[in-house]
Amino acid sequence: MNNNNNRVIIIGSGPAGLTAAIYAARGGLEPVVMSGNEPGGQLTLTTDVENFPGFPDAIGGPDLMQNMRKQAERFGTKFIDAAVGSVDFLSRPFKINIGDTVHTAEAVIIATGSSAIWLGLESESRLKGKGVSACGTCDGFFFKGKDVVVVGGGDVAIEEALFLSKLTNSVKVIHRRDELRAARIMQQRASNNKKISFVWNSVIDEILGENKVKGIRIRNVHTNALSIIMCDAVFVAIGHKPNTDFFRGKLELDNKGYVKKYDENKTNIDGIFVAGDVYDLTYRQAVTAAGSGCKAAINVINYLENKEENE
Repeated sequence: MNNNNNRVIIIGSGPAGLTAAIYAARGGLEPVVMSGNEPGGQLTLTTDVENFPGFPDAIGGPDLMQNMRKQAERFGTKFIDAAVGSVDFLSRPFKINIGDTVHTAEAVIIATGSSAIWLGLESESRLKGKGVSACGTCDGFFFKGKDVVVVGGGDVAIEEALFLSKLTNSVKVIHRRDELRAARIMQQRASNNKKISFVWNSVIDEILGENKVKGIRIRNVHTNALSIIMCDAVFVAIGHKPNTDFFRGKLELDNKGYVKKYDENKTNIDGIFVAGDVYDLTYRQAVTAAGSGCKAAINVINYLENKEENE
């Protein structure tokens, strides 16, 4: 078994992990980023990013992440393009295993993000970024004045519907049950909104369109009857899942599996910090993830300086 000792390891390579890497590298820590199964994170599924400051003409999601990576590399960040197998946060230095190699670190930043839960249709994955999205705040603007559908019945789905109603011509909410799970006040707002209508007891059977979304075929869960709704976009809002499976039992998680954050980016283990969507289920934006990555890196720099002074 090889053993590679580092001052800081960053697990995850979305906006949170890469911003943390830029700050940690400029702080002289020579960080190592383990980029995981989805290098670049969820932004690599987004065609155009229009809400990241500094890009008045928009930038492709993959391009933005490539730029951040180059910036981190320029200051001396090393990348391991592989997914973490397991971690040991009980012993010090902390141990992170990839394949047969054990990497150790004095401090760790967890920035593994979260992944949208998708419907699992072939047509859905083919049309991702071409009218299929899991983020109304990110992509709603592209469908100004158009007809869109939102799939789901919880708070996130209704928040998406209310947000999209400000931009679009109409929003149909497709829900598999006959009542919403969203908070009562959200349900009231949606019911009172003239642009929002509901299709109950229905699931999407297929998303229609070759190169862009043209409509959906839905199936009634009771009668199996099929019908078609024409639309320009499908926003899937059935939830997000934090990428924390290999931290279970190693780190304190909340009941939804998100990393518990204490006092600006700290976790329950001294020396392990957290950044981005792996704890933030409220905002889930590239810019907020990047901001928390910056904070985590500054906290790590201070933590290691204090630790080294006291040794």
